Amino acid sequence: MPTVKPLPSYLITRYHGWKATTYSDNEPWYRNLADNGQNPRAMVISCCDSRVHVTSIFGAEQGEFFIHRNIANLVPPYSPDGEHHGTSAAIEYAVGALKVAHIIVVGHSNCGGVAGCHDMCTGHAPELAEKTSFIGRWIEILRPGYERVKHIEDEAERRTALEKEAVVVSLENLETFPFVTDAIKQGKLSLHGLWTDIGEGGLEHYVPDQGFKSV
Repeated sequence: MPTVKPLPSYLITRYHGWKATTYSDNEPWYRNLADNGQNPRAMVISCCDSRVHVTSIFGAEQGEFFIHRNIANLVPPYSPDGEHHGTSAAIEYAVGALKVAHIIVVGHSNCGGVAGCHDMCTGHAPELAEKTSFIGRWIEILRPGYERVKHIEDEAERRTALEKEAVVVSLENLETFPFVTDAIKQGKLSLHGLWTDIGEGGLEHYVPDQGFKSV
C-alpha cells in the first residue's frame, strides 16, 4: 500500500470555501462540463513553475484550455519507441481526440529548468549530466537552444535568451509530429510561442525570423 497522509487542513478549508462560493454560483456550468465533456479551443504547454498561471493571464474559464505542464515547458522530438512519453501523449490527445485549433507554448522568466540546462551545458551542474538524473535527461532537449545562445557574453541576457529558446525548440519539435504537421497543412491547427515576464507582467510572442515581440 502507498504511504499517504491526510490532506493538509488549509487545503480542506479552501476546498469548502470554493464549493460554497465559486461552485455554488456556477453549478449549472460545472454540470454542463461534466455531462457534455470538454471542448477546449487550445492546448497550452507551460512550465510546472507554481508562479506561472496561464488561465489567470488570459482570464480563461474552466474548460477553455487543455493544459499540459512540465519542466521548462519543453516538447521532445517525435519518438515512437514504445516507451513512456507523457508530453507526447498529451499532444496526441489534444490534436487527435480534442481537435484543438491552437497549441500555445508558454515560457517564462527566471525558469529553474532552463537555468538547470544552462548550468549543465556550461559544466556547472555535473549531477544533471548523469544518466540517473531525470531532470538532466529531460532538459537535454534544450541543448540545441543553448548552442544558439552560448555566444552571448552577458550571462543574464544569455539565460533569458535560453528561456525563449525553450519555446522555439518546443515549436520546432512539435513539427516533427506527423499528426501535428498534417493538421497544420489542413488548416486545422496553428502553433504559437509566448514568453512571460513574471515580475513585470509582460508578455511577448514569437515571430519567425524576428524573434520575440511584445504583445
